Amino acid sequence: MGDEVQTLEYGSWPSPIDAALAARHDGHAEFAGFVGEEAWWTEPRPTEGGRRALVRRRTDGTEETVLPAPWDVRSRVVEYGGHPWTGTMTAGGPLVVFVNFADQRLYRYEPGSEPRPLTPVSPVGGGLRWVDARLRPGRDEVWCVLEEFTGDGPTDVRRVLAAVPLDGSAAEDRDAVRELTGPRHRFVTGPRLSPDGARVAWLAWDHPRMPWDGTELLVAEVTGDGTFGEPRTVAGGPEESVAQADWAADGTLLYTSDRSGWWNLYARDPDGRDRALCPREEEFGGPLWKIGWRWFAPLDNGLVAVVHGRGTTCLGVLDPVTGEVVDAAGPWTEFAPSLAVHGTRILGIGASPRSAYEVVELDARTGHARVIGAAHDDPVDPSYYPEPQIRTFAGPDGREIHAHVYPPHHPGHVAPDDELPPYVIWAHGGPTSRAPLVLDLAIAYFTSRGIGVAEVNYGGSTGHGREYRNRLREQWGVVDVEDCAAVALALAGEGTADRGRLAIRGGSAGGWTAAASLAATDVYACGTILYPILDLTGWGSGETHDFESQYLESLVGPLAEVPGRYAERSPAGHADRITVPFLLLQGLDDVICPPAQCERFLAEMEGRRVPHAYLTFAGEGHGFRRADTMVRALESELSLYALVFGLNPPGIPTLELTK
Repeated sequence: MGDEVQTLEYGSWPSPIDAALAARHDGHAEFAGFVGEEAWWTEPRPTEGGRRALVRRRTDGTEETVLPAPWDVRSRVVEYGGHPWTGTMTAGGPLVVFVNFADQRLYRYEPGSEPRPLTPVSPVGGGLRWVDARLRPGRDEVWCVLEEFTGDGPTDVRRVLAAVPLDGSAAEDRDAVRELTGPRHRFVTGPRLSPDGARVAWLAWDHPRMPWDGTELLVAEVTGDGTFGEPRTVAGGPEESVAQADWAADGTLLYTSDRSGWWNLYARDPDGRDRALCPREEEFGGPLWKIGWRWFAPLDNGLVAVVHGRGTTCLGVLDPVTGEVVDAAGPWTEFAPSLAVHGTRILGIGASPRSAYEVVELDARTGHARVIGAAHDDPVDPSYYPEPQIRTFAGPDGREIHAHVYPPHHPGHVAPDDELPPYVIWAHGGPTSRAPLVLDLAIAYFTSRGIGVAEVNYGGSTGHGREYRNRLREQWGVVDVEDCAAVALALAGEGTADRGRLAIRGGSAGGWTAAASLAATDVYACGTILYPILDLTGWGSGETHDFESQYLESLVGPLAEVPGRYAERSPAGHADRITVPFLLLQGLDDVICPPAQCERFLAEMEGRRVPHAYLTFAGEGHGFRRADTMVRALESELSLYALVFGLNPPGIPTLELTK
């Protein structure tokens, strides 16, 4: 190609970032922890059936995958799972307990031998599931969350804290599992034991609240025989979200609460008084989508490792005496809610717009941070990566809308001066979540071909305080749709995007926003809808899993009181309003947004002569994990834009649209 820049129309630039490359780099390391001096974590394996592998980094720096395929270290508790493993170093080497995805049993693993099951398989409903385990010092047990199905329905379930013996005596005997709490609350997190072993803390909440609406922080005494006394609530409530709790080395209880409007860190002194350790208008916590996520971790010396920020996150060390936070130096602009500590060593998982998530170790003594695992390695020349802009747009009533704009970018190509680029608005899932500012090769797949992307952190997104998050209360399908449209039209109005070539895409709750946007606005020429919610009434009355089964009570309103609102906002009931082409992508094993949602929607579209495609994927659940699935999904999405926008991307199979 040489150094000469060539002029080609948007959407037709040749790119080395193909769908297979993007698929191979989808997902990232999670759930880092220490086993003795060693760092361990889980990693995705898209080309191995989408499993999660357990990875070990020895003290000499060598890295190895611990368990071969098909072992898949992933929990299904609340379907989104959580921390799926725990371990300790013994005289004979590592002892690790993990959850295997296929049967959801806990297994004991010691290198050199096959994993041995510790829990039984249940014939009832969704079975027995486990998450957020901790080995109990001084007892041959692992303490964790037990999710137990009591019938075949998705909400026939109970959750308690439980102790599983490490000797395997419960492998075929459910009665050998010792329950530590009764099913007083619908949802619980794993137990955190105080340093002296005398007290235990955990979080709990109940329908219809989600954990970011209101949780309770419970504390109980631990008796000599390892049973719990009567728990008492020490923080939290219906309108206060406690996102995490843990004990400092001196026995002080630390927790994150949003009582100030922001998730800040608090210490509860022995006399029952609470102290804000670092009161700021930024987040030291987040939405608890996965049980066991950690935004802070106390060090033995009294300092606290923290993941914090506003709209983005840093890894830092907080001095609870002075309230000062010193952040790790390095290229990372985003840290996942995964922290572990050992001595003065801190493990985090960080990324940036130029690097994917990697395991980072921070030395709290020296402040030195380095990558020790899942190291980012540029699979192509980084000059092909997009160059994002952090933007704030004005929405209806002048409200702020946060977004990341990724203009088309190619080192060797530009478009004709008189052409404006097509843009795709990306609506994130959740909806109580946000789009992080990190390298995503799925975005680069489009921008390197000349298609712009704008990720919208619409009202309801996290990272900007409780007030911003609460904008979506009873307004889902309104505020999210308005905010995405406002960003799209602003980009067109300022001459950044082509008004006639705007698209919207999203998965899960973002799929809802995409479909609702096509039904409620005339902003977009087409849309890509992945594993969506399309019929609120069906989804809110038994069609989804227990965790989110009453989510719509706050997002839309009480179904019993405003059934008309559910019907009015649902794209499935308003097929006549959708007039532009769309692509619908669905996993057939999805229990969160089941295929029935898509099927009812398509039945309504029948005979309307709107061009569309519906692609289903056997073996895929909520969110795609297999490389071949992701390749087909990305190529089909690009083909939709090519057909609708008149683009000519080289080497992409043509998507067949039906009417």
